[in-house]
Amino acid sequence: MLDPQTTRQDDLRTGTGPWRPLLQRPVGRELEADTRCDVAIIGSGITGALAAEHLTAMGCDVVLIDREREGFGSTAASTAMLQWEIDLRLSELAAFYGFAAAAEVYRLSFQAVDGLRNLVGELALPCGFAPRQTVYLAAGESGPRELLDEMTARERAGLPGSFLEHAALRAAFGFDRAAAIVSPGSAEADPLSLCHGLLATAVRRGARLIRDEAEGFDGAGRSAAVSLASGRVVEADRIVLATGYVMPDIVSDDLHRVASSWAIATMPQAPQALWPGPALVWEASEDYCYCRTTTDGRIVFGGEDEDFDDPDRREALGPEKAKALQARLHALVPQASLDLDQAWSGAFGQTEDGLPLIGRVPGHPRLLAAYGYGGNGITFSFLASRLIGALVEGREEGWFRHFAIDRPRPG
Repeated sequence: MLDPQTTRQDDLRTGTGPWRPLLQRPVGRELEADTRCDVAIIGSGITGALAAEHLTAMGCDVVLIDREREGFGSTAASTAMLQWEIDLRLSELAAFYGFAAAAEVYRLSFQAVDGLRNLVGELALPCGFAPRQTVYLAAGESGPRELLDEMTARERAGLPGSFLEHAALRAAFGFDRAAAIVSPGSAEADPLSLCHGLLATAVRRGARLIRDEAEGFDGAGRSAAVSLASGRVVEADRIVLATGYVMPDIVSDDLHRVASSWAIATMPQAPQALWPGPALVWEASEDYCYCRTTTDGRIVFGGEDEDFDDPDRREALGPEKAKALQARLHALVPQASLDLDQAWSGAFGQTEDGLPLIGRVPGHPRLLAAYGYGGNGITFSFLASRLIGALVEGREEGWFRHFAIDRPRPG
């Protein structure tokens, strides 16, 4: 058996975000005896929930295993800005892997947001899902020329959007920045309600939700097995590791690292304090901030990332980071009230090339995994559910190579 890395739910986030659980959340039960299934999913956050919904729709017998309350780990810390634009600009990704591969990744991400929109509509999930534009602001060393070059690359890839200079940007959105790219096709949601709605759908189709801790995995034989802290064993054809930002040692990868991010949510704003759209907003800099609004008029503002994952250190920095975020919010939206309703922080996984790690675990053919989402958590979670579903069916597609866990390092 292979031992997973042990990190508690409380290590993944500190504080409380603006998301509130609904009555639709199913509750995990104890497993009374050893059992068998087609697919065992470790983790019942948004990635596990999307995978469970998709696999049960395919007719698979699914068991979800989580030691904590469903969705209350890193999912509850998400700001749920469902963007198709990824952390690395298209032009930067093209420098790593060539333009054709970079453009395909961007188009896959665009299609993932559209697929998530269709899924939420088909299932009628009450999760505050709404289509949104994104406003990608000039910041740091990325000025009008760099954004115009990026827009040109996106047009070449067949991606939508428009370049706005300072005057047009200020007139359209009120932001006093040198330039921006404005793009359709993204969305926002309540991540906790989305997760719980997907889990409820999977459970209605027969998925079993087990409250227990996975203590070891065996994926080298003709079938796979998960050993639980209770002493029970779940045997499966495939195991899916979807444990958020807690990557077991067996999936360790040179591209991956865990960092910390902080976020605040204001009290409800006067309508005139909010920008039009209301668009999702983020900055074209390495240390970027990002913001959105909620259905009741709050501003959710995040950033101030740090390259460490120590939960005590992250918690200690909370007050200082909240003040820094308030200052950055004031600089961007000076008319907004800075009175806070919530402040929180969380760990997140990211990769050197901005792309997730999704697919087979090298050396363990019956283990599949999905990690390293960066700023595109739920978008890449949807993409992961489709990739994993295809692998469970025995299908291979060319685009899987972009996200392979053992892909070569860029450069």
